[in-house]
Amino acid sequence: MENRNADVVSEVREEILPEPLLERVLKFEPTPAPVISLYLDARVNEQGQRTFMPFVRKQLNERIKSYDLSSEERQSFDEDFVRITRYLESEMSNTVQGLAIFACSAANDWFEVGDFEAPFERNRLFISDRPHVYPLARLKDQYRHYAVVLADTNRAQIFVFAAGRTVEKQEVENVKTKHTKVGGWSQARYQRHEQNYHLQHAKEVVEMLEKIVRDENIEHVILAGDEAVVIPLLREQMPKTVEEKILDALSLGIDTPEHELLEESLTVFRRHDSQSDMEKVERLLNEYRADDLGVAGVPDTLAALSNGQVEEMLIAAKAESIQYDQEEVKKVLELYRDEEPLPDELDQRSVADELVKRANTLSAAKVTFVEDSTRLELLGGVGGFLRYRISEENAVPYEQGDATPRAKALTRRA
Repeated sequence: MENRNADVVSEVREEILPEPLLERVLKFEPTPAPVISLYLDARVNEQGQRTFMPFVRKQLNERIKSYDLSSEERQSFDEDFVRITRYLESEMSNTVQGLAIFACSAANDWFEVGDFEAPFERNRLFISDRPHVYPLARLKDQYRHYAVVLADTNRAQIFVFAAGRTVEKQEVENVKTKHTKVGGWSQARYQRHEQNYHLQHAKEVVEMLEKIVRDENIEHVILAGDEAVVIPLLREQMPKTVEEKILDALSLGIDTPEHELLEESLTVFRRHDSQSDMEKVERLLNEYRADDLGVAGVPDTLAALSNGQVEEMLIAAKAESIQYDQEEVKKVLELYRDEEPLPDELDQRSVADELVKRANTLSAAKVTFVEDSTRLELLGGVGGFLRYRISEENAVPYEQGDATPRAKALTRRA
């Protein structure tokens, strides 16, 4: 059995963030051997127990029967079965809520693990000639990086949250002013003195926030603290580039526990995300209707992704919501194929994976998973905003005969 993944490191690498894992998994080349993609909801039940092991054993035992006992595929599957169960029984962290495992023993003992403090919705097992990346890409979108500033007038903590956990934390602490009772001009001078301290503190906090936003490429910021005192001070000092990223302000005390701050801020983040998704879908519909910088449907979106034209792809959060004409999709994949073989079977799962893969590897497109995809399903469950249109001479037609090539959907208008 040919091994085209010989350069893949065989040691177990555990990731706590989905981005680096997704990047590595997308580089895996299809192989004749069975490739296992296992997604688990690792949250504990009311008795404090995880419940996924019966699912894992049952599913792996059933799938392994489909391979001949003496085949290389069976040998690879057997080894992966042992390695997966050993990891789940003895090597998992107690804080894990969502787990992704990718394995193919025949491909140089390929074994990748994602231990996340954010859950997958349900347990799922996939066997194919390549990894199934859609759930991992969705988790990445659901739990994107965002910053939270928790402050009072002399202390501040800046958190970067992602994938259900804290990935960075910075603290600022300045002199705490003492309140004393004085009268006349002394009282006025004291108040100015106190205001200057508070102002300087706010400037330092904003400077640190600005650096984090820039260095970590943060898209969204949430403020937390006294909405009557410190929040206005912070807003006054913020440059426009940071102010535009603020989603909301929460009224919370400086000693709010970290887990509570994460929960409160994640609620705000998701509420904003839902509203933003709806607005993006409406904008895409308008761009598509106006024949402007919008593309819709699986075939045209695949073609645009392959050309590197897509700036952002909107896709239904559930692969089952993606609808398409199978023959049209086959034509696009054949015309825009690279050295890798095409999926053996074109179903909603493999098509969804192909869209995600091309968005990441060929178009460097942002991928937005739309949870309420009712309106997006009018376009087949997927579409994208284009950076540009190409010339008709460079368009690859993927319909034959006298009909207008569908690739003209991606070309410049006169």
